[in-house]
Amino acid sequence: MPRRTALVCATLLAAAALPAPHGSRPAQSQPPANSLTLFAWERGMGFQSPLRQDMRMYLRFYEWNMFEARQPGQHTRGNDRLPRSVSADHTQAEAGTDDLLLTVRAGAESADLILAITNRTDYEWPALAAIIPCFNPGPADSRNRELANTNTYFWGPPGLERLEKREIHFAQAHEAELRRISPNGQFVFSGKWPTAPSGALGGIMIRESSDGKWVTGVAWEDFLSAQAHNPWECMHLAVRVGPLKPGARKIIRGKVYLFQGKKEDCFQRYRADFPRASSALRDGGRGEM
Repeated sequence: MPRRTALVCATLLAAAALPAPHGSRPAQSQPPANSLTLFAWERGMGFQSPLRQDMRMYLRFYEWNMFEARQPGQHTRGNDRLPRSVSADHTQAEAGTDDLLLTVRAGAESADLILAITNRTDYEWPALAAIIPCFNPGPADSRNRELANTNTYFWGPPGLERLEKREIHFAQAHEAELRRISPNGQFVFSGKWPTAPSGALGGIMIRESSDGKWVTGVAWEDFLSAQAHNPWECMHLAVRVGPLKPGARKIIRGKVYLFQGKKEDCFQRYRADFPRASSALRDGGRGEM
């Protein structure tokens, strides 16, 4: 079995036994009628609603490294020109290489994300190591204007909170480690992403359309921070990939949502899809406005 095919199959088996991507998977049942359509674009993967061809979101995979992930440094450029492919029926896709592979499977008004990452450096990545895929309404020539706005929310201590300006909200679970690095909350990226005074409780970012009829979101089971409203009106939910020893591999599960509804509907789906995250509700995060 070729190394790439073996890696894909092992990744999917380890992550809830999802089918392997196109080209190495057995036949599967017909996707639901309200399944998102997957498509490739020059910097990653896209997601289209079955109800409207212009209702699309894009995942730029991937834009940034954080805190020594893949390269030394607090904040370094990622690689958004990785190989990518989409199955003929537009229900499965993959992007990346053997040491960084994103596998996507379309579902009902959503898509499952599986990230498999291997540390190929000669040093151990710290607990704060993360990468940032950029979830956005599209490049200028195909931008989804209804979702190109600042109606963005993250899960804060009071519940769903509006994300203001370009502040970065770090996961509360890692605040002590961040203070050890910088007691005053200043990092090399703070000029563009100032540290917010409030932290985030869970790995979910949600945006409502300008007319309030549609909602989209991106979620990861392990995250470092939530930040948004950069030039592409994007959402940056940093996927925590550390700690990771040289040669070791980690698998992280995520989700994309795109459907007619409200932010509260998306948050409820996230809680159902990531039940372990819901335990944070018992620790003060109510998950309501």
